[in-house]
Amino acid sequence: MSGKTTAVTRPQQLWERLLRNAPMFILDVRNRDEFERWRVEGPHSVAALNIPYFELLDLEGEEDVAEAVMRGVKAQLMAKLPADRPILAVCAEGNTSAYVAEGLRRLGFDATNLAGGMAAWGNFYAWLPVEEGERFSLYQVVRPARGCLSHVLASEHRAAVFDPARHLGIYHELATALDARIERALDTHLHADHLSGGPALGRDDHIPYHLHPYDAIHPLDLLPARVAYRPLEAGQTLRIGRAEVRALHFPGHTLGMVAFLIEGRYLLSGDSLFLESVARPDLGGKAEAWAPLLYDSLKRMAELPDETVVLPAHFSDNAAGDGNGVFRATLGELKQRNPGLLKLAEGETAFCDYILANLPVFPAAYVEIKRANAGLASPDERQAQALELGKNICAVGKTPPPRPGMA
Repeated sequence: MSGKTTAVTRPQQLWERLLRNAPMFILDVRNRDEFERWRVEGPHSVAALNIPYFELLDLEGEEDVAEAVMRGVKAQLMAKLPADRPILAVCAEGNTSAYVAEGLRRLGFDATNLAGGMAAWGNFYAWLPVEEGERFSLYQVVRPARGCLSHVLASEHRAAVFDPARHLGIYHELATALDARIERALDTHLHADHLSGGPALGRDDHIPYHLHPYDAIHPLDLLPARVAYRPLEAGQTLRIGRAEVRALHFPGHTLGMVAFLIEGRYLLSGDSLFLESVARPDLGGKAEAWAPLLYDSLKRMAELPDETVVLPAHFSDNAAGDGNGVFRATLGELKQRNPGLLKLAEGETAFCDYILANLPVFPAAYVEIKRANAGLASPDERQAQALELGKNICAVGKTPPPRPGMA
């Protein structure tokens, strides 16, 4: 095949454009089910059009693919594509969309290809400062495509990584930038939606990996974890340089769910409390039994000072970040607007009924991801990519509809 040249937008460039709300239009040529499952999104609405490449391209033998794109665009899309803003062509791995972008450019559009496609976008991370002070610094590491958040605490040239993802390079880059050495890796719980980098970070960097022992057993297989870990205890205090970290046990999402309270001010809430919702208690297959645990945990969490800053491990909407792109809110703010926290006031029965009535679909991949995180399975890179396709679904509430501007 011929007709493909290089004119790309890399994930970092895309993220920067999304943050500053730069004009852009997305032409996504993946299958419709893939587009519905996840797509490029940012804090602001981005106009997008999905048309599968096999509907757009009408190849006639070994011809110039970009010419076939031009023919398909002329026949189907000319009236739907903007001439006043850049167009980003997107596919699964950045191959087919490269031809699409080239065809669009030949037609006079300002078009580029998302380098590496959704696979690269799904593996992109950025870090943002939560606090930078003399005593300690705290950073949030954002994985925008999947809605995953991890955090790095640094003090006196020492660092700890909380809920690390499997791509460890971002944490080493941040530690290097801070002139710090990573000395601990900690998971709030045995994750179901993404593959944890905690065990590998502990093994490769020869540092402690911390996990609550209740989560060192696969909840469905009932097999013990085969990863090296140090057990966390409720109320346990750890120190990272001058910074104090307390482990608070809040079961409900998992039996071993903990949150980390940093210097009494920042609560790394894991998957117990999000900015827009609360945890789902069904990923261990025991929703009715675990929902009351979640109720008790959130009641205890709500007793923390209102000025406590909540930093969750996931988000469902890129627009939930603050003006700096950090996903945070005070506990007092969440008690006024978070539907799950508001439901606490109605009592345990009403809360549990609400939770059980609003459980989203149970992704089959979550069982295998938990197995991998417990060391009971060892997916290769291609399998890992497949397991992590799509946004996380760890919160109560159905997946929200696309925001205005999505075609």
